[in-house]
Amino acid sequence: MAARSLTSLSISCPPHLSPSRQILLPGACLLKRRATGLVTAMASTITKVVPAVIVGGGRVGRALQDMGSGGDVLVKRGDPIPADFEGPILVCTRNDDLESVLEATPRSRWSDLVFFQNGMLDPWFESKGLGGADQVLAYFAVSKLGEPPTDGKTDTNPEGLTAAYGKWASAVAGRLLAGGLSCKVLDKEVFKKQMLEKLIWICAFMLVGARHPGATVGAVEREYRSEVSILIAELASAAAAENDLVFEDAMEDRLCAYSRAVAHFPTAVKEFKWRNGWFYSLSEKAIALGKPDPCPIHTAWLKELNIV
Repeated sequence: MAARSLTSLSISCPPHLSPSRQILLPGACLLKRRATGLVTAMASTITKVVPAVIVGGGRVGRALQDMGSGGDVLVKRGDPIPADFEGPILVCTRNDDLESVLEATPRSRWSDLVFFQNGMLDPWFESKGLGGADQVLAYFAVSKLGEPPTDGKTDTNPEGLTAAYGKWASAVAGRLLAGGLSCKVLDKEVFKKQMLEKLIWICAFMLVGARHPGATVGAVEREYRSEVSILIAELASAAAAENDLVFEDAMEDRLCAYSRAVAHFPTAVKEFKWRNGWFYSLSEKAIALGKPDPCPIHTAWLKELNIV
């Protein structure tokens, strides 16, 4: 297929997703059909990246700016967001800074916000009237400021795991592809499942690692697999029940494969409110209603570490 200035690219989907769930992305690419049946972008020639306001000058924010075409506006945390700049607003701050970012954003621009944060953001979105907000699951790592990002491709998902949802999802995917990274554009239902999977990964691997001081993500996967397996199953069951959904099979395999890809990552329970705190809130709610704790092992290990 010859590359053209404007065309459509069907983003690769995991094997368990039907072709109808593949979303079209603006951009010109050369495509190659691999033996697995997935379509991957090869030697892509992306059209000009959509200019964006980028909030946060840390590693991710700077990396996203480097992927642009020179028309981006970088805004430091706490600075006002331009009201007259058309395009996405890529929010790359810590979760606890989201309140100040929203306050600095004109209400007329709220629908242009794109959130790159990890964790469970849905309750905060709902409290601010931001239901259906654009989100990105960033499965890429930037080790140092100014260094190129490393894509989070795994042996179970060689097409890549990074995903985007919402109004500006295709623009974000185009930017990431221009930077040599993979990105799927997903509908809300599929995106939510993947968001919850990443939340389960963070909560399970960080908590198990915290029980074994000095353990990296890779050590948890290799040496404490039985512990993390039990916790993944427990958290997945609770998340599925709370959201009335069914996860795809082999979640543990996918999460452990990602852990092997980022084996050097340290472990620690951080941003409790946005991560493990969501599962603990499910436990508190159930107990208050006289029901069994849906996450008893999770609760016990949090108490063991004096986190709750």
